[in-house]
Order: sequence, then structure tokens, then C-alpha cells
Amino acid sequence: MINLLIILFAYFVAFLDKPEKTAPQLSPRAVEQRAKWSIPTDQMDYPVSSTYLSQLRQAGVTKVYHVSRWFNGATVEMDEKTAAKVAKLSFVTSVEMTRDDSKPTQAPRKRRMRAQVAETMSLSTDAQLATYNLHPLHNAGYEGQGILMAICDGGFYNANTLSCFRHELELGHFDFTDDDQYGYDFYGSTGTHGTACLSTISGIRSNYYPSAARAQYYLMRSEENDTESPKEMDNLVAALEKADSLGVNIFSVSLGYAWFDNDDWSLPKSALDGVSTRVSRAATIAARKGMLVCVAAGNEGNDEEWRTIAVPADADSILTVGAVDTLRHIGYFSSWGPSADGRVKPEVCAVGVQTTLLNAGGYIYNSNGTSFATPLLAGMAAALWSALPDENAMQIRERILRSSDRYTDPDPILYGYGIPDAWEAYQMTIPTGFDNGQWEMGNGQSSSRKLLRNGHLLILRGDNLYTITGERVL
Repeated sequence: MINLLIILFAYFVAFLDKPEKTAPQLSPRAVEQRAKWSIPTDQMDYPVSSTYLSQLRQAGVTKVYHVSRWFNGATVEMDEKTAAKVAKLSFVTSVEMTRDDSKPTQAPRKRRMRAQVAETMSLSTDAQLATYNLHPLHNAGYEGQGILMAICDGGFYNANTLSCFRHELELGHFDFTDDDQYGYDFYGSTGTHGTACLSTISGIRSNYYPSAARAQYYLMRSEENDTESPKEMDNLVAALEKADSLGVNIFSVSLGYAWFDNDDWSLPKSALDGVSTRVSRAATIAARKGMLVCVAAGNEGNDEEWRTIAVPADADSILTVGAVDTLRHIGYFSSWGPSADGRVKPEVCAVGVQTTLLNAGGYIYNSNGTSFATPLLAGMAAALWSALPDENAMQIRERILRSSDRYTDPDPILYGYGIPDAWEAYQMTIPTGFDNGQWEMGNGQSSSRKLLRNGHLLILRGDNLYTITGERVL
């Protein structure tokens, strides 16, 4: 008797429609904030059909990893024979493999995206907070209170036990990977990168103070430990959707994707246009549903073959964050812009060169990376938003941009609009109209407004209509 080995892969299966109009799966906080900022419920908020999911299982799908209401589909596990069967189902519009059995080849790039080595230069956070003038906001009592954040990463070793964190501020954690089947615990063996990022927002000890010490937060893990595949981008989509459903205000993610273990899936630079990947479209959707999304630009600035940002740093309506030192010089590794369609990237910079951090033992150290500039910037945004609680995400974003030192003459390759000034952002008057009906589209040179047509949310820019994911409506 011959035993045939059945190899299971990950796929994204897209559905035709949502025939079951059940209630949107939004928390009371999310519903309250949607009402506060006049963000309408649309077809993206309705759950995926439970009947369709049941029929996938009946067809032989062995596991459902994620269900995406924004993209009306599911990330599932199945073999190639089942995938061919699923593709023929009447309600399925596409079946896309997102992880195969390729051997890990991108571990060095994965580590480089997470951090660069730095010498120990400072054991105090004063200089990095002063770089974007955050101390006056803190002194005025604004430290992120009332703001809910999500920090999405790949490893939060000891983040649940370290005394430097106020654990009552953590409202929960979510693992969107399937690494648990290999023995990886959320707070255990998947690394310390997320712990370091969290420390810039919420860690407190002698000579160390964070950017948003009173903000509440969720921790989310989307980065798989041993592999690099497009499935990780769908893990991040799932994290963004979960954050939206929880009513998260600020989403900070220090991850990026362009190269995969299967090189056939690696992205060309032309794909860095904000709409070519689901994860970049998801970052934009999150912004349009009321979140301020902060994404690391990447650490490829000294890679002559690439140099540029990855996804979802290419998304529009977000804040992509580059790295500077406390003397305001750009980091040699900080990834370059602009986006493939010509938008300024990164939008802003924060301290990511010799960033002062806390490690998984609670001790102060230094490290390099846009990974650390990003939560610093997100924490600054939380402090600013706590001072202006009646403003929405786009108004806070606009204040941050307008307070930046290169706002009137942006650098589209390295600095973007530059380094924000938190106190100036708080004090300034911004033009009226920056509500959740105005967005960057295309090259970001003109604003747009939203329309609700037959239950579908559309974006009007000039004479053209777009879906919420940036696709032109003819």
C-alpha cells in the first residue's frame, strides 16, 4: 500500500458577495467613535457569509486562518487538489496561494527590517523626546490618556511580566500567525522586537520615559517567526480589521514586505503604489475608517539594489516613518521614497538612530531602525490626540504634517515633510475641512470626499469615483 503525502498550503479565497446581512461586528467603542466622527457603516463592515465558510469546509478546507470582511474572503489551509475544487464553487471569485513549502531564505532581510546594530550612546530618553518637542505636551498633562493603541509586531518576549510596563494599560493580545503549532508562545520565543517597540510608547524606569505613558493598548502579532510569505501580509490585514472592530485610534506596525522565500512572489518596485497589495489597501481602509496608521519605512536605505520602502509603507492616508538621530540627521539605513506613484514617502521622521529602548530584561540599551522611530511617532500622536480628543485621525495627521520642519519644502526621498514638533502641532490652527471625508488619492495634491451609494462607500476626487480600496469606478 502506498501512502501519498498531502502537502497543505495557505490560500486567500475571495467571495462573490455577502448575501447574509448580519449586524456589523464592531465593539461599542468602535460604534461610538464611528458616530462621533460621522463615519458611515458600509458593506465592508458586514461579516463574511457563514454559509460560504461552511461550504469551504465541506469542500475539504482543513483550516480557516482569517476571515476578511474588508476583502470579503478568507485565508485558509488546503491542498492543491482541494484548491482546484474550491475555485469552481459558484460563490468563489478567485483562489490565490499565499504560502507554499519554500524553504526560508529571507531571514537576513527579516532581521534587517526589524533592527540595525547600534552602539550604546545614551541611557536616557530625554534627547529623543526633545527631538520632536514632546516634553511640553507631557508637562501639560497630555500623555495619551483616552487613546487606544495597537502595536503590531513579531515578538513580545516578557512584555506581560516586565515591571517597566503598567500592565493595567494592556487590554489584551491577539496572535494572527499560526506559529503556536510550532510551540511559539505569544510572550515567549518569538523574539523581543515588539517588546522594544512597546517600550518607546509605554515603558517607564529611572532615566527612561516613553512617548505615551497613559495610553491603553492591545498587542498583536502578525509576523511569522521562520518564514516570509504573502500570508504574513494577510495576517497584518486581519490585525488591522481586528483593531478597527475594537475601536483602536492609533495602529503602529514596524513590519514591511517586499521579498519572500518563494522569489516568484517578491514585489517589483512598481507595486509600491498603495493599491497593488491587499495589505496596503487595508492600511488605507483603516485610515478611512478612523484610525491613524503609522508604518515603518524600512531599513533598506543602504541597499543599492533596493533602497526604497516596502509595503504597507506605500499606503496613502497613513504616516510612514523614517529614522533620524537626535541631531536630526537621516539614518543611513532609512528607506527611501517616493512611492511608485510619486507620493512623498516617508511622510515624517522620528528618532530611529541610536534609539534608547528597554530590552526584554527591562534594561536600557540602544538600537537602530525605523522600527523604533515608528512607535515613538505613534506615541507622540497619542499624546497630541489626548490633548485634542474631539478631533479625528485625519485632523491629528494633518497637525503632525504641518508642524514638521520641512512641510513647506518636502524631501520626497529621505525626510518627507521632516520631523514634527508636538507642541507646535497642538497650538496651531489647521484649515477647516480635514474631516473623515477628505483623503489623499494619487499624488496627494487634491482632497476628496466620500459618497454613500446603494450601501457602497465611494470616494469622489475631481470628476472620478473610486472604491474605498482605491480602484476606479467606471
